[in-house]
Amino acid sequence: MSHHNGGMSKPARIVRACGAFCVRRWQGLSTVGLILGVFFFAASLTPSLLPRHFIVQGTLSGLAFAVGYGVGRLFAVAWEFFQIPPPGARVQRVFKWSMSIVGIIVAVAFLTQITRWQNSIRILMEMEPEASAYPIRVALIAIVAALVFITIGWGIGALWRLINRRLERVIPPRVSFVASTVVVAIILVLMLNNVFWRLSLRALDQVFLEMDKVTDDDHTIPTNPLASGSAQSLIEWDSIGRRGKNFIARGPTQNDIAQFLGRPAKQPIRVYAGYRSSDDVDARAQLAFDELKRVGGFERSVLIVATPTGTGWLDENAVNTVEYLHGGDTAIVAMGYSYLPSWMTLLVDPNRSRESSRALFGKVYDHWKSMPHDHRPKLYLHGLSLGALGAESCADLYTLIGDPIQGGVFSGPPFPSTTWQQLTRDRNPGSPSWLPRFRDGSVVRFTARRNALNEQGNRWGPIRFVYIQHASDPMTFFSTDLLFREPDWLYGPRGPDVSRDLRWYPIITFLQVGFDLPMATSVPLGVGHSFDAGSYIDAWIAVTDPPNWTPEDTRRLKEMVNRTTKEMRASGP
Repeated sequence: MSHHNGGMSKPARIVRACGAFCVRRWQGLSTVGLILGVFFFAASLTPSLLPRHFIVQGTLSGLAFAVGYGVGRLFAVAWEFFQIPPPGARVQRVFKWSMSIVGIIVAVAFLTQITRWQNSIRILMEMEPEASAYPIRVALIAIVAALVFITIGWGIGALWRLINRRLERVIPPRVSFVASTVVVAIILVLMLNNVFWRLSLRALDQVFLEMDKVTDDDHTIPTNPLASGSAQSLIEWDSIGRRGKNFIARGPTQNDIAQFLGRPAKQPIRVYAGYRSSDDVDARAQLAFDELKRVGGFERSVLIVATPTGTGWLDENAVNTVEYLHGGDTAIVAMGYSYLPSWMTLLVDPNRSRESSRALFGKVYDHWKSMPHDHRPKLYLHGLSLGALGAESCADLYTLIGDPIQGGVFSGPPFPSTTWQQLTRDRNPGSPSWLPRFRDGSVVRFTARRNALNEQGNRWGPIRFVYIQHASDPMTFFSTDLLFREPDWLYGPRGPDVSRDLRWYPIITFLQVGFDLPMATSVPLGVGHSFDAGSYIDAWIAVTDPPNWTPEDTRRLKEMVNRTTKEMRASGP
């Protein structure tokens, strides 16, 4: 045996076998796929909506190469399927070498521009420019990532070949080709939808639930009997969760508001039913509603049904400011429906937000309708991110016509938001999709970091809705249409926070903006998916029209909130 193997040891034989396997795989790679993969890699280095860390960029570029290789491989398979005569051997060699040289030159040229491209975004977002985007590291990470993704593709191809060989025994080759493709596609879709996504959702839910349990002891049980989770409350303190506890405990006090306004104020009412408060959505909504009645929420001048983000978070910049605007004569009620970040929940189960919002709003609205018109609070909706998706679903046509609420403020509406989509699609001609104008602006207006609410004049109707969105927010402007169509937000004048170097490429831009989703909040306030207090203040003033409020009050409130935000950031986590 040793003579037959040339006297090689077992480890040496394993290395030799692995080397031979790699050589065979390399020789079997599609030329068209490799060339297209290089061009996909190069295009992925161009800027998208947000700046990227070199590890993220390398992973994205590796995936882009693998996708490009896959597209090229499919093109070659289709060529063979339709039995199109291949070019001559000489033509193939010339094409292979010429395109390979061009692809390498393009890839190297694009790598040399990566730092400038990343800084073109950072500068617009008032972030410190990077000395280097580490192009060599990006390339090395991309190579590893591409190998991983291509290996996965090989596994899918092996499954297809296995099924095709079985089918060819009973049906013609062309029919078996199509049938095998359909079968593999169905298997992948079923695995992703019914196995991978659902199991991942449950597993992630448990992970984030345990994290919430570990870190939800930052606050003690409230002594105020009107606070959710107190000894008198219908809601158990331990069930509220970390985000809910922060919402209950960290708001401005009656003294804070009175000191700022220079006149008497009320203690704002905040009600929160946590995701653990009840396993059933309707029961959780009933619990929040009963708590709201217990603490006198319907006796306040302003009542807000707020839908939190996927993690259960309500932005302090949104809720604190409206309480100052109305002297604490407010009640805000909310309930949790997930522990996952909004972008995760959005991709795997976006209906959670809608179901939660409708359940809570339905109970509040039904009671509110039964109250005398002159003895009931003004009723508003609010939601950020996935919360905006849920909150806007409550403002349907029947609600607005039957017994209309007064309006709402929605920030960072995510791309599946149907009402937002319709408003953007039906916007006035000449207005950009990143800052639409809708009809005469009496019912709905859009704004961004720079206040644009007054650009349509002072004609507001009795029902007022405001959308706050940033042109650089991937949560808002991601779409499957990016695969094959240039988005509207790249036509005409661009948003002030979108790089002038951003170009649309089929498939690539879809991947780029998709990779931006998890990093949507990793940018300064006023860009991406991070919203500053000034935008909320302007929106709440326009929507709720607080009494006895002056432009000087607006200036002072913005200064105070900005100062507080800077102090919190300076003190660290």
